[in-house]
Amino acid sequence: MNIGFLVFIAFAADLAFGDPERFPHPVRLMGKAVSSGERLIRGALPETPFWETAGGWVLVVFVAALSFILPWVFLHMLGLLWEPLKWAAEAFFCWQIFAAGSLKKAACGVYSDMISGGLSAARKSLSMIVGRDTAELDEEGVSKAAVETVAENTSDGVIAPMIFMLIGGAPLGFLYKSINTMDSMIGYKNEKYLYFGRAAARLDDAANFIPARITAALYVIAAALLRLDWKSSLKTWLRDGGNHSSPNSGRPEAACAGALNIELGGPASYFGRLCPKPFIGRGLGKARPPHILKSADMLIVSSVLGIFIFCGVRVLV
Repeated sequence: MNIGFLVFIAFAADLAFGDPERFPHPVRLMGKAVSSGERLIRGALPETPFWETAGGWVLVVFVAALSFILPWVFLHMLGLLWEPLKWAAEAFFCWQIFAAGSLKKAACGVYSDMISGGLSAARKSLSMIVGRDTAELDEEGVSKAAVETVAENTSDGVIAPMIFMLIGGAPLGFLYKSINTMDSMIGYKNEKYLYFGRAAARLDDAANFIPARITAALYVIAAALLRLDWKSSLKTWLRDGGNHSSPNSGRPEAACAGALNIELGGPASYFGRLCPKPFIGRGLGKARPPHILKSADMLIVSSVLGIFIFCGVRVLV
């Protein structure tokens, strides 16, 4: 069976049902592997920049290779037993890799908590999906952070894995997911991970370079379809897409900011430390709770556009 059909089925399942909660999620397993590997490597190597950098590369290569090889071997064995069983398993794996349904649910949950439970409830639900400190955020800060994470994760959680799966099936999708997971865990430019997390950060930058820009383009089209400001979306993407510490995350964030005519970015607190960040869409309006729902709409429309375009191409070739 063509992988395009399997990925399409998996995407539809993700939108309809979200993550299959009763099954162990592969990201959690990857997270445990990263944590265990980090402890072993740090315990065995000297605490110098060279050895920490080398140890980080060892961890990245090991976890990424394991994330690809294990599902490939499993699917290959199922294929030897009965080909349709392999198809079903691969479709299920692809379903687990997608995050569109859970991302929309989480974003809408922040909005619902803001409306029904107030700012403190919204801060708490936001803290489950962002890395920044949320305890001191006001309404604009919560709304801005939620919109930013939706935009960034449309690329990381939907479009990028979609592209990787359509190229190499679930094994390549798991490999991408492992890279993204390692970056979120150790890819920080702080004292602890400046050297050890360098490999994860650089590999994640490389893996997301093309998907982030494709996501921004899809956001511009989605803005037009949703009757948002697609011209501002395109303009802000081209002007402010590089206004981010990441070479990739600013692209979809800028396209989203322009479409919604709101200002994103700016200084944010991480682990109790205020970090300077450039603004995206400087001079546009303030982010408000309804913008969270609009960003979720852009997530779904751009993802649907992506699945039809890329799966259509994959089926044809």
